[in-house]
Amino acid sequence: MTLPDIPALSATELVAAYRARTLSPVEVTDAVLARIDAREPQLQALYAYDPDAAREAAKASEQRWGAGEPAGPIDGIPLTLKENIATRGTPTPLGTAATELVPAADDAPAAARVRESGGVLLAKTTMPDYGMLTSGLSSFHPATRNPWDLTRTPGGSSAGAGAAAAAGYGPLHVGTDIGGSIRLPAGWCGIVGLKPSFGRVPVDPPFPGRTAGPMTRTVADAALLMRVLSRPDARDHLSLPPADADWTCPPADPSALRIGLQLDAGVGLPVEPAVAEAVEAAARRFAAAGATVEPVSPWLSRDMLDGLDRFWRTRMLAELSALDAATEATVLPYIAAWGRSAEGLSGVDVYDGFTQMDRIAVAALRATERFDIVLSPTCPVSPQAFDSPSATGDPTRPFEHIAFTLPYNMSGQPAVSVDCGRTPDGLPIGLQIAGRRFDDVGVLRAAALYEQL
Repeated sequence: MTLPDIPALSATELVAAYRARTLSPVEVTDAVLARIDAREPQLQALYAYDPDAAREAAKASEQRWGAGEPAGPIDGIPLTLKENIATRGTPTPLGTAATELVPAADDAPAAARVRESGGVLLAKTTMPDYGMLTSGLSSFHPATRNPWDLTRTPGGSSAGAGAAAAAGYGPLHVGTDIGGSIRLPAGWCGIVGLKPSFGRVPVDPPFPGRTAGPMTRTVADAALLMRVLSRPDARDHLSLPPADADWTCPPADPSALRIGLQLDAGVGLPVEPAVAEAVEAAARRFAAAGATVEPVSPWLSRDMLDGLDRFWRTRMLAELSALDAATEATVLPYIAAWGRSAEGLSGVDVYDGFTQMDRIAVAALRATERFDIVLSPTCPVSPQAFDSPSATGDPTRPFEHIAFTLPYNMSGQPAVSVDCGRTPDGLPIGLQIAGRRFDDVGVLRAAALYEQL
């Protein structure tokens, strides 16, 4: 196998090659670093890129494999972590120039788990200011580009992770998601992105709806990484008890699946015809394989989405209010305008917005309770220009593109985005597969079935 071919291999293939001694972690890391050096000037997906540290980690992994004592399921696999996942000794700017660059004192849970398992950390990946955009536009990082079309955004907020996964910067990447930030870039970059059940993967600091999860090129790789990320960490008081899950995730039996098909979110941007067609085609594949497929009515309302927006605007206003005027001036103008627009809200307005999280959760759970999985578009529209902050470009309408993804953050249900087609411009289209609460394995098995079909 030639050096340029290696970055195309999956993590499961690499583990098998290490075991058979047909490839070494050093060879693989060198090949991936060469890919990064070739693509990164155009993509701008990375932060704190450290090839020397990666080579040292690969050498240590090579010695463990040589002794027949790998540290864990991903020993020697090149990977990245999203910039907001703290790594000891590296500042965590949260995508904004307004953050003081203080080295993190400790690894966050996801970082600690991948290091314990022998993963080869290549770099952190970029995100927009405070993680609040479906874009790679940032006041701290250069704007990240989509590998499929450099004039387009990869999506966000796990922007760099989506671009890095699609471009072959190693097979494993970890993103975070509070409204769609793993699934949206996964959909627009043509990869697999899993938002696990709330609490399945410990995070620090925890916050309602926030999760961390894998961004990969295959379902099997996402499942492999979940074996590592789902291990317990006492710092997350909202995390679930450790689960003895079977993360091998073979394809589901289609005849046992009752599937809902949702093509109308009830609010937000209309679904582009090509996106609807691709999702309907996916549903037909499941049905042809023996699954039962039924339509799902929309459940998200304007009051729910706007109320949550009011609460999140106020949360952003709290961040801005802690900054002096000169520092606030460095924040991306779109984000500053969005946050400052909360200044006239009353306490009742904000409290009502906060209560919409539970209203969304209840509505989602009731609408989907009859189904094993629900299919929908990941995003209703194609990616915007790389230098545009959001799908609307309007800070008064910031969340019109997340109506399919957001509900599952609020309800805690697992949801994965998988590649399901192309737009007329040749850009990827994401299919979201959501499941019952805590059934992360079931969602991955359904995704593995679709991958097979």
